[in-house]
Amino acid sequence: MSKKPIIVFEGIEGSGKSHHISVVSRYLNKKKISFIRIREPGGNPNSEKIRKLILNNKSNFNQNTDLLLYMAARSENIDIIKKSFRKKVILIDRFTDLTIAYQHYGMGVDINLIKILNKYLLKNINVSFTFLNIVNQKNLQERLKQRKSLNRYDKFKTSFYNKVQNGFLKLSKKQKNKYQLINSNLDIVKNEKLILSKIDKLIK
Repeated sequence: MSKKPIIVFEGIEGSGKSHHISVVSRYLNKKKISFIRIREPGGNPNSEKIRKLILNNKSNFNQNTDLLLYMAARSENIDIIKKSFRKKVILIDRFTDLTIAYQHYGMGVDINLIKILNKYLLKNINVSFTFLNIVNQKNLQERLKQRKSLNRYDKFKTSFYNKVQNGFLKLSKKQKNKYQLINSNLDIVKNEKLILSKIDKLIK
């Protein structure tokens, strides 16, 4: 594995992935290790414009449009990733498995179409390791209630989030050596230590 890996943080809403990627970012800064951090959808000015469209509460796109908007945002990020690939550690808040979990397992879009589009965009770029943050229904709802504002993807039914999280778990089982489950229902400090311990192994 490259010592400048691509490390992805996946998970449904309220699972703590954004918190943990922030912890890792501070850790790498402290260690003076060169890295970039992006999020999906979003990551650069063009992708952020698309993000606003996807998450806007007034948007009501069908599942195919949603998929293509996610892919469009990803397409804008690929140049950024290519420039840093194997030169810097790359941290990504959701990436390719996001679209499989949400658009296929959650919304029913053809998985082969998603795989074809991902392959076309990524070419020889591969994710090195993924932290999958999981959360139970109770904590998910409590954390969403604590948010100052909710976007379109924060307002789906519990059954949808269950399908998406189960989809993530299926993906993790197919790539056991490249996935680590983080149970965000447990103590957050212990999870931070667990993740940073793995980060050390990935970059050294």
